[in-house]
Amino acid sequence: MRTLLKFSQFIDNITEYFGKASAFCVLLTITVGFYNVIARYLGRFIGIKLTSNLLIELQWYLFSLTFLLGFAYILKHGENVRVDFLYANWSPKTKAWVDLIGHTLFLIAFCIIGLYATTNPVLQSWGRLPDGSFDTWELSPDPDGLPRAPIKSMILVGFGMLLLQTFSEIIKNISIIKNS
Repeated sequence: MRTLLKFSQFIDNITEYFGKASAFCVLLTITVGFYNVIARYLGRFIGIKLTSNLLIELQWYLFSLTFLLGFAYILKHGENVRVDFLYANWSPKTKAWVDLIGHTLFLIAFCIIGLYATTNPVLQSWGRLPDGSFDTWELSPDPDGLPRAPIKSMILVGFGMLLLQTFSEIIKNISIIKNS
């Protein structure tokens, strides 16, 4: 069990890193959004285009990263949605059992389905052709837009980290059950 708890701690450390990256994405999203608004109005006032679709899409991408990088962090810290009026009054062992069953039956399946359903679209975004070879990346249809492949790949990272954190939580819940 000690080895599994060390593995769980390793996953938790990675999750903390992604959580900090998610928080940083919030700050970047606000900064880019603020610049876009100011530049749009200032540009209209002076008659020069000071912003572009690249910055607007960057803001969307950063907003998406906030969630994709934060999913595992939310699970680790127990900030996910649950029926707290019941859960809050339960003993740690009962909470561990409920979480263990819920994570094992539902969250693992959700992550696997998410990874399965998004892998092909992500690969196609990177330019994978039906014969297995690769061509050009998927690009934004907007002028000066960003490529879509990198942000779509983060969907896989988000589901992958959520799955790893689920395993970490399962390990911790088993430890709580065994030691109670």
